Amino acid sequence: MKNTIVMMAKDSKETNKQIMDILDTLSEEDREKKRGSYYGSLSGLARHICGGDIFFLGMFKPYFPDKIKSLSPDKKFMDHTQPLVKADWQKLKEIFEEAGQAVIDFVSSLDDRDLYVPIKLNWYGGNPDAVPLHFLLNQMIAHGIHHRGQVSQILDECGIDNDYSGIDIALMPKGTL
Repeated sequence: MKNTIVMMAKDSKETNKQIMDILDTLSEEDREKKRGSYYGSLSGLARHICGGDIFFLGMFKPYFPDKIKSLSPDKKFMDHTQPLVKADWQKLKEIFEEAGQAVIDFVSSLDDRDLYVPIKLNWYGGNPDAVPLHFLLNQMIAHGIHHRGQVSQILDECGIDNDYSGIDIALMPKGTL
């Protein structure tokens, strides 16, 4: 299970980089243009994807304080309602890279028992009041996939070539063939 989660975390980081590279070629106006997404713009979606990783890592940190790097970016980078100017965009790219690596480092540091540590939460109306870490790691990965799909749809509508539909075979854990 851990190998699969590490593979997915690596894929998420690589796909996020590909998206940011594409978005980096757009004008600030095109990145900030309202596109009908709940998060408004392509920039807003990128910030939400990045913020999701940071949110989940923050949720896990009390249970694994020595295994998670603290990430506390300025709130302006995560507020999808405010446009990002060029300098802020560059900083967001750095935060995105850092968050992706923090997820990989965290998951890679886990042992099998860690994956079953119950994480308390207040979702699901209190039933259950905790779920195993592996469930939330999969939630985190699914969250990113969902929102990258939204980015992909918008890029498709703009006629911008993109393809995030698969996992690079190079990310497959060694010895699994």
